Amino acid sequence: MGCHNYPPLYDQARSIIVYNDAAKKLILRFKHGDATHLVPTFSHWLKRCEEDFFKKADYLIPVPLHWTRLLQRRYNQSALLAMSLLQVIEDKPIYAPSMLRRTRRTPSQGHKTGQQRHDNVKNAFVVPHRYQDKLRGKSVMLIDDVMTTGATLEECSRTLKQAGCERVFVLTVARAVKDG
Repeated sequence: MGCHNYPPLYDQARSIIVYNDAAKKLILRFKHGDATHLVPTFSHWLKRCEEDFFKKADYLIPVPLHWTRLLQRRYNQSALLAMSLLQVIEDKPIYAPSMLRRTRRTPSQGHKTGQQRHDNVKNAFVVPHRYQDKLRGKSVMLIDDVMTTGATLEECSRTLKQAGCERVFVLTVARAVKDG
């Protein structure tokens, strides 16, 4: 089962590094270890990864955290990346972190299988009603720190497209790749 048999709901995805052991240490330090000083470096790398993406997007949306997780962590790493990206790109989409909301606190995806990850985030996101007209026929750039199975980004894409979004582009710092 791969992308050819089950194409993703997002239209395109780009990442700057492979999610290997070294990248995992870096991402976990950023995500859980308050290593927010990495944000400017990541945003410059992301800019170079795919500058044409930003010309295609009407809105820049970070993958949201549930409010309880945000209180616990004190920052949304995806939002920090998105805000920093806006400082370094020329063709700026509209920063719209409120257009996608996580409705429930999902358990950590960390030691779950692919199917468990998809089940875990199913129906965990919503586009608030007041934004649905603004998304209709538009393109969104979703920003996240890492894509492993793609479950979270798939669910975000599904939610955005159900609200009328025409195209969803995904940009992450790291991405897991299958061997072979």
